[in-house]
Amino acid sequence: MALVAALEADLRALSAEARRRYPAVKDGAEHAILKLRSSSSASDLSSNDDILRIFLMACGVRNTKISVIGLSCLQKLISHDAVEPSSLKEILTTLKDHSEMAEENIQLKTLQTILIIFQSRLHPETEDNMVLALSICLRLLDNNRLPSVYNTAAATFRQAVALIFDQVVSVESLPIPKFSSSSQTARTGSVTGDLSQNINKSEPLEKDLISGRLTMRDNLSEIGNLGLRLLEDLTASAAGGSAAWLHVTSLPRTFSLELIEFVLSNYISVFKILRPYEQVLRRQICSLLMTSLRTSSELEGEMVEPYFRRLVLRSVAHIIRLYSSSLITECEVFLSMLVKATFLDLPLWHRILVLEILRGFCVEARTLQILFQNFDMHPKNTNVVESMVKALARVVSSIQFQETSEESLAAVAGMFSSKAKGIEWILDNDASSAAVLVASEAHAITLAIEGLLGVVFTVATLTDEAVDNGELESPRYELHPSSDYYTGKTSHLCISMVDSLWLTILDAFSLILSRSQGEAIVLEILKGYQAFTQACGVLHAVEPLNSFLASLCKFTIILPTDAEKQSSIVQSPVSKRSEVQVEQKDVIVLTPKNVQALRTLFNIAHRLHNVLGASWVLVLETLAALDRAIHSPHATTQEVATAVPKLTREPSRQYADFSILSSLNSQLFESSALMHVSAVKSLLSALHMLSHQSMTETSGSVSSASNKKIGSISFSVDRMISILVNNLHRVEPLWDQVVGHFLELAEHSNQNLRNMALDALDQSICAVLGSEQFGEDPLRSRVTTLDVESKSTELKSVECAVLSSLRGLYFSSQKADVRVGSLKILLRVLERCGEKLYYSWPGILEMLRSVADASEKDVATLGFQSLRVIMSDGLPTLPEDCLHVCIDVTGAYSAQKTDLNISLTAIGLLWTLTDFLAKGLHHGSLVEKGSGFNNVDTSPQQTNCEGVEEHIVSKSNKPDDEARIHLVNHEKLLFLVFSLIQKLVDDDRPEVRNSAVRTFFQILGSHGNKLSKSMWEDCLWNYIFPMLDGASHKAATSSKDEWQGKEIGTRGGKAVHMLIHHSRNTAQKQWDETFVLVLGGIARLFRSYFPLLESLPNFWSGWESLLTFVKNSIFNGSKEVSLAAINCLQTAVVSHCVKGNLQLRYLNSVMDVYELVFQKSSSYTGDTATKVKQEILHGLGELYVQSLKMFDDKMYMQLLGIVDLAVKQAIISSENFETEFGHVPPVLRHVLEILPSLGPPDHLSSMWLILLREFLDYLPRVNSALPNEEGSEVSEHKADVLSDKTIPTTRITSNMFAEKLIPALVELLLQAPAVEKYILFPEIIQNLRRCMMTRRDNPDGSLWKVAAEGFNRLLVEDVKICSAGGDTDLKISKTARMRIWKEIGDVYEIFLVGYCGRALSSNSLPAAALKANETLEMALLDGLGDIILKSTVDAPREVLERLVLTLDRCASRTCSLPIETVELMPSHCSRFSLSCLQKLFSLSSLETENWHSTRAEVSRISITTLMERCEFILSRFLIDENNLGNRPIPTARLEEIIFALQELDRLTIHPETASVLQFRPSLKTILQEDNRDSRAHLLVLFPSLCEIVLSRETPVRELVQVLLRAVATELGLKNVSISS
Repeated sequence: MALVAALEADLRALSAEARRRYPAVKDGAEHAILKLRSSSSASDLSSNDDILRIFLMACGVRNTKISVIGLSCLQKLISHDAVEPSSLKEILTTLKDHSEMAEENIQLKTLQTILIIFQSRLHPETEDNMVLALSICLRLLDNNRLPSVYNTAAATFRQAVALIFDQVVSVESLPIPKFSSSSQTARTGSVTGDLSQNINKSEPLEKDLISGRLTMRDNLSEIGNLGLRLLEDLTASAAGGSAAWLHVTSLPRTFSLELIEFVLSNYISVFKILRPYEQVLRRQICSLLMTSLRTSSELEGEMVEPYFRRLVLRSVAHIIRLYSSSLITECEVFLSMLVKATFLDLPLWHRILVLEILRGFCVEARTLQILFQNFDMHPKNTNVVESMVKALARVVSSIQFQETSEESLAAVAGMFSSKAKGIEWILDNDASSAAVLVASEAHAITLAIEGLLGVVFTVATLTDEAVDNGELESPRYELHPSSDYYTGKTSHLCISMVDSLWLTILDAFSLILSRSQGEAIVLEILKGYQAFTQACGVLHAVEPLNSFLASLCKFTIILPTDAEKQSSIVQSPVSKRSEVQVEQKDVIVLTPKNVQALRTLFNIAHRLHNVLGASWVLVLETLAALDRAIHSPHATTQEVATAVPKLTREPSRQYADFSILSSLNSQLFESSALMHVSAVKSLLSALHMLSHQSMTETSGSVSSASNKKIGSISFSVDRMISILVNNLHRVEPLWDQVVGHFLELAEHSNQNLRNMALDALDQSICAVLGSEQFGEDPLRSRVTTLDVESKSTELKSVECAVLSSLRGLYFSSQKADVRVGSLKILLRVLERCGEKLYYSWPGILEMLRSVADASEKDVATLGFQSLRVIMSDGLPTLPEDCLHVCIDVTGAYSAQKTDLNISLTAIGLLWTLTDFLAKGLHHGSLVEKGSGFNNVDTSPQQTNCEGVEEHIVSKSNKPDDEARIHLVNHEKLLFLVFSLIQKLVDDDRPEVRNSAVRTFFQILGSHGNKLSKSMWEDCLWNYIFPMLDGASHKAATSSKDEWQGKEIGTRGGKAVHMLIHHSRNTAQKQWDETFVLVLGGIARLFRSYFPLLESLPNFWSGWESLLTFVKNSIFNGSKEVSLAAINCLQTAVVSHCVKGNLQLRYLNSVMDVYELVFQKSSSYTGDTATKVKQEILHGLGELYVQSLKMFDDKMYMQLLGIVDLAVKQAIISSENFETEFGHVPPVLRHVLEILPSLGPPDHLSSMWLILLREFLDYLPRVNSALPNEEGSEVSEHKADVLSDKTIPTTRITSNMFAEKLIPALVELLLQAPAVEKYILFPEIIQNLRRCMMTRRDNPDGSLWKVAAEGFNRLLVEDVKICSAGGDTDLKISKTARMRIWKEIGDVYEIFLVGYCGRALSSNSLPAAALKANETLEMALLDGLGDIILKSTVDAPREVLERLVLTLDRCASRTCSLPIETVELMPSHCSRFSLSCLQKLFSLSSLETENWHSTRAEVSRISITTLMERCEFILSRFLIDENNLGNRPIPTARLEEIIFALQELDRLTIHPETASVLQFRPSLKTILQEDNRDSRAHLLVLFPSLCEIVLSRETPVRELVQVLLRAVATELGLKNVSISS
């Protein structure tokens, strides 16, 4: 073990040291080593005396080194409990001997050993041993020569005393040995920190003694007696006497007092439980301390005097703090002496020490509580706490009488600032300068302020404790104090302390707060204000509460000038707070003190919101001033210029301050949601009072004072709104109080206040109705529990109360702006919260109904805007029993005469309303679903109504309103709307009645599928036909006098009127428009619901009535009425005949009306008649297209008869139209438009001949003079150069009609069946030929062009008709075919030869027209040469020869003319001739892909003709060249021969074609054998080519040479040479 090893080492060292001089010690050491080896534990060592003896022997030789070794070994043995207690006496004797040695080392080792003894089990328990051990320490304590020994001896004695009393506590079984080793409470950075440290130091012993768990004891143990003797000796020594028990004549008084103070502060249980100790404390120690306090100059000359005084005061403080409950009289004396010392003429350091003690009492809540309970609340004792607080306040107030008050204040502020930073100020005893004096005085004041703050925080802490214990209610809950409210011990203590101390504390606080500018001290004082005020609020101490609030409010908002005035004069805060008066100046400055004071005020208000009651007025006046300052453009925050250290502030800090204050201001009222209802009412009452005071002082002026009052009113109103918004969950008990003030403001004479009230009312109503409690109406849910019923009742009450205020304001106010404002509020309420309303609709609708009759336009407009919101968004939530009221209100706005736009828009709202009503009709219409409704497609509407049905059923389950009509008759409501509209149709204003008509028919059109048959009958006979009759009657009987527009001003003294369009400048024209709208509406109904209406009884009689109206309108009405009437009929039949569900009689009746119009054309003329006929023709074509399957022969003939009448009447009545206007008359144009659609259907194929022949009759006849076409424009053209006659321009013709008719006829013929087509083909071609021949007399006209294009299209597109076997079903005779082809040949021969490629009188035409004519000629030529002659047509050979000959005749134009005439021929003539020649080459050439019999026949015919034509061209060219000599050949002739030669070179012919060429038989055989007959045509022309090879024209010679080489190739002579 380590102890044995260490001891063995020490013994060896001891043996070595004593070897020479002390052999006995050496031998003993060696013997001990042997003994030591046999020991294994501390108990073995303690039982072996030899080991202890050798160490004592070593100490006894008094050799320093050996003694040190011996003492060290003794310490090891004692500390390891290896020594028996019986050896203590011998050890102490040895130590006593060593204490007398002069060596410092020996003395220190001795003291160490003594301390180890007290700490080990050898602790002295007998009086002798105790005295001996303590006397060793005291003897060494007297050695002043060695400071280390002195200090060690003092420390050892102190430790020994502590260990002795620890042993007393242990032996006596006392609880809680000690509290803390510190003799004074540590100070933190703030008073609240100090208080929080000390609040946990409770008095468990005191409580145990009071409760009986612990009792005082008179008997002491032996150790207890030893401690008591020691305490008595220390007390005697501190008093200057001798320590008899310790056998010491004197001890230092400070040392003794210090030990007494240590024992008093750390061993409380000893004095609390052991009576002998308590007696010593009462009789000896207290007497000692009282004497020490009274004597002021005993130790003046001693350096220890301040320290001694400090020890005395600290001891007194411990007695007061810890033993005041048992030492009442003594503590009362102590406290009185301490308080008296604060104003005695004592040294400053002495007063500071006293103030520190008093401050310590104040910051210790338990101490102060016990003192106040034992003294101030005891009638026989002195009010020591009150006296102590007054003493502290007196110290604070003394600053205003000092000459250096400002410096002291600055120093106080600096001390608080330093303390806030964690730097503690310490008094320097050596300093004597003036600065130190000021600092000392400031330190005294600081201690006093901290003491007062401690009192305040103690009161607050104890109040909180009472709340926690249940003695007081928390300020978060409402409390009405009762008689037993303060029966709790702690609560009674708190209220007693407040009543006793508040006035003194307030005086001191207000003084410091008014004079100090340091941020730290201001913060501490304001914390005190807050804590004490909150405590007063919890305790319901009204007067202290109001006084503190009033004092605090004075420091919130003060202008700089006011601050300067108050720096010298401080008003007493005892009186009630006067009104905060902040005059409106250019600049408002908020110092940091103001800002912090405001924050404190906010904190207080938040904490005490439930208990402030009438005190709210004080707070609100200040907050109103703050609100004005925040919104002032000149307000700012500013640092105070002072030398006191302060926290730095950034430039933007002032804006942050305002932002924070504004936020706090808002949060205060937002927190009203946490208040009790009665507290909120108190707050509202205070706001009302503040506003009412300002209202009585506000006049109509705009002065500065008036503006300030208005600002206060605005503040009150805004905060009322904020409170309301934050208490929406319990708005009902608050609503009347809030809105009552708003209504009061609304009747004020000041306009600004009225506007303010209206805005506030608007915000309040919208906030309440927009809250979550109105999110879902319980009545609209399926749940019917009691909770829902109660909630429904509550919602009903709230909703009605909210809206009734608005309604009452409108009806009661006499001011127009208030009425307008109330309507604006209603509008915004409906816009934002309309869907949440339910119970207040009757009142709202009644209000809107009264507004409709108002004469003011603004009022009516606003009321109508509200109605629009209801109709647009609120109908689904509108109670069904209010729908008829809503309809009535809408009708009132429709009929009002104040604003036309309102009436028009209101009519549109009726449509919206019927859309909603129609959703409830679907269940009614389904009953009659099988009777007539199957013809109408209602599936989309029925699908959309399923959800509506469910909604209606759910609405019908309302649980608590039996008087409500659950099932509303939607049919009656719909007819109620119709009745309103019917009245509006008779309105004098055309805009209104027209809008009503449109709306009526739009309603029926949209929702007709939901109406039952009985409803349709009612609509027809009670609304539609009466409406038609009324409009017709009004249109016929209204005045035709022209109206003058509304006067809009004057010019030159004359009135200027608004212009009215001529179509609407009479009453009759206006009613015509209405009549047209009625007819149009009926037409739309027929389009959608004619099958349904047709199934109604007596509908035919209604139809006949309608026909009568239509005929009367056509013949007697205006143009627009006539057209509308026709459209009405047209729509009815056209819309449904295509579906096949229209009875034939309706179609016949319409046809009869149309025929009647044209039959009466002799008496029915004019522009209106023309327009009507056009419309009829257009409708007739559409009617035929849609219903052609319903037509029979008779009806078709009736149709053709109507068209024939129209054409003939148009030609007769508008003879000069074409000449005058240059285009087809409108009626004929409409005939042309419908003509393509008039083709008979399959079951009327025989009508094709009638149709086409009828229209062929309108084309020019054979003997008719062919006039000009272009009318007046053609009159400017020159006449034909061949005949010097001019065609008259005033000739009445219909050529324009013929031009438009020909393409339509061609199109119809192409659509006609084949049989009818073949029958009509010759007639068509003959008529086209006649039209094409008009080119001779009118080459610039268009008729021949249209005819030529039609002829070409007819043959080209229908070439299969002329093909052999093209239609196997056709049985056409050869004679008929011959006739057709003869007509075709005639047309080509006559037109191509006679009219194409010739120089006609068309010089006046522009180049584009000439180009178009040439293109047309080429198109005819292409059709003949490329299509007809190359197709498999069944034309006879003679016809084919005729057609080829026609081409040859056209191709011979250039070569047949004399050389002199060729130069005069236009270029297009030569181009046409060459094109014809090219067609001959094309027809003769070989085409392997499309070769058939007809093609071969045409090729054989054309090759012969071609060879003759080429031979003629070659010979003619040679003759002309010889005749001209050196003159050049004409270009046309040269181009012709070059073209011929080039085509001959390219031409290859079919063998069948070559077979018709005239060759010798031998040559034919050669060509056929070698298959060289494809170019046999060159052999035919070989002689002519040989002659022309000598031509002067180089191109001609070269081409001839090419052809001759080709001939040689054909003959096989290309490779033949002489040598071969």
